[in-house]
Amino acid sequence: MKYLINGSIAFDLLLSHDGSFLTGIDTKNLEKLSVNYLAQGLVKHHGGTAANISWNLALLGHEPLAIGAVGFDGQAYLALLRERGVITNLIERREDAMTATAVIATDGAERQISFFHPGADGLATLPDFSDEENIAFAIMSPRNPMLMLKGAHLCCKLKIPYLFDPGQVVHAFSDDDLRQAIKTSAGLVVNEYEWQLASSKLGWKEEDVVANCGMLVITLGEKGVRICTKKETVEIPACKAEKVVNPTGAGDAVRAGLLVGLSSKWSLTDTGRLAAIMGCLLVEQEGTLLNALDTDTLQSRAMQNYGSKLPL
Repeated sequence: MKYLINGSIAFDLLLSHDGSFLTGIDTKNLEKLSVNYLAQGLVKHHGGTAANISWNLALLGHEPLAIGAVGFDGQAYLALLRERGVITNLIERREDAMTATAVIATDGAERQISFFHPGADGLATLPDFSDEENIAFAIMSPRNPMLMLKGAHLCCKLKIPYLFDPGQVVHAFSDDDLRQAIKTSAGLVVNEYEWQLASSKLGWKEEDVVANCGMLVITLGEKGVRICTKKETVEIPACKAEKVVNPTGAGDAVRAGLLVGLSSKWSLTDTGRLAAIMGCLLVEQEGTLLNALDTDTLQSRAMQNYGSKLPL
């Protein structure tokens, strides 16, 4: 199937701190906050929400159409995406900025502190994808908020179902813009922390989201995934990781699994299981892009964790 993935394309600078971020913070003196953590690990990877989700969809045997932007340092990255089956003709190339860069620090309890320099994405425009045919599903994933809203509006106009995934930029939307983007979507996708932010901002409970768009997906990390619709709510236990290396990129892998299951009309249970397995595979490695994936691996994890195979 063909998917439209609107999001960021970035380089990820990943730092790991063996201890806890909490030990360096005096909650009684936050107005003078000044902390420093030793990073025992430091690596640089390809990343960005559009690239990560698209990459995983290609590994799952589908056709991702990525929308995003790269800077003057992004040509090799585009070549890599094309090599792996991602359609890149709608990715904007800018010579006046660097490619976006995320700096993500993770502590021993998998807490994360992130900084994001938008680079080319902050200067980008949204391409017209009206002539693209046979798009089964879309996702508006974190990037320049105005480009997310424009993408949502065009999907609505073209009757392309889309998931709205505000991520850590949920605070950048006005209440009205956030509410409208959710109302016209096929579902809101957030993690636990993002849900707290969105719920507080909108004054909505889970049932309010479902009433407005039909579906709410909350990823729960080591507790799994909860999918709520008007007909049912299912809670999928997490797929057990053989080892935990770095959680960065796991959420994007989960979203690729959700897109495949939803567009294929799978049950919510099977959809959540594929999503959970994809996320699990990502936490077992350093970096946000899996090198390879095959059906046998997915089915083996499904049998080990859930006792039945996926309808792949």
